[in-house]
Amino acid sequence: MPSDAEHGISIHLDELLERRKMTLTELADKVDITVVNLSVLKNGRARAIRFSTLAALCETLDCQPGDILGFEG
Repeated sequence: MPSDAEHGISIHLDELLERRKMTLTELADKVDITVVNLSVLKNGRARAIRFSTLAALCETLDCQPGDILGFEG
């Protein structure tokens, strides 16, 4: 199975968290997702993301899905 890097999908959670001065643990608590699952996403190891999770991340981080996910194909 190809990795996310091979698919060209990049995750920008580190940058968003830094700009908002928020930790991964704080974000996990606000979005009601485990730190482990959020870390899997942040490190590009997730195989999928639910729209409801993406929407909760966007609402909490005050951003758009394209601010979290990028395509570098």
